[in-house]
Amino acid sequence: MADRITICSTCAEGEGRALAASLRTRISEIGLATEVTEIDCMIVCGQPVTVSVRAEGKAAYLFSGVDPATQVADLAAFAALYEATPDGIIEDARPAGELRFKLIGRIPA
Repeated sequence: MADRITICSTCAEGEGRALAASLRTRISEIGLATEVTEIDCMIVCGQPVTVSVRAEGKAAYLFSGVDPATQVADLAAFAALYEATPDGIIEDARPAGELRFKLIGRIPA
């Protein structure tokens, strides 16, 4: 399984869909192999938009409260950091901007 970002498409009355579309474009522009998918609900409705990042054999991440209007670049930066690691462990997330403060948790591989 390639690196995958999954976005709650129903979050914030469809803002998740807009985030997914913008992120696909940005990921393509910077040449990452990360796949961007959507799912109906991740049940973190109190803090939309919810985003997960995972891959086989790597740690997984769950973010909530992601702002579709301002955090596409942060998500793309995180995807680049994640893609560059063999185990998904990101030691310095500062290049991902404010996204690092939206982290709910990291799940071991």
